[in-house]
Amino acid sequence: MKVKEIMSANVVTVELDDKLAVVKDAFENLKFHHLLVVEDHKLLGVISDRDLFKALSPNIGTSTESYKDAATLNKRVHQIMTRHPIVLDEDATIDDAIDLFNTHSISCIPIVNNDNGPVGIVSWRDVLKALQTKQ
Repeated sequence: MKVKEIMSANVVTVELDDKLAVVKDAFENLKFHHLLVVEDHKLLGVISDRDLFKALSPNIGTSTESYKDAATLNKRVHQIMTRHPIVLDEDATIDDAIDLFNTHSISCIPIVNNDNGPVGIVSWRDVLKALQTKQ
């Protein structure tokens, strides 16, 4: 089975200079766990909801939020993203994805075309679902 059969083709992208406030809104409103960072339709990085959690003050949105806490929302995507993400092309197999998940400490794999443009994303959950239905 190919990864293009199980990938989510509905990817959400952000750009290098977007503020973390944009990323926070995307995670809260779109229910995604990973955003792809692009420039000129080329994949440059990935931001996970955990990356954002680590970058923001835990006081945001609480009664103890200070100006300094709120200022963490003004950081830029390029400051916290994972650069040079591990990727697969559309014709890669699920076994290729499993190998990457087992070899690297990653929770998603962007799927790219020949021009390194993102066309989808595969998470380890997608792989597990595909394996379960395969039985």
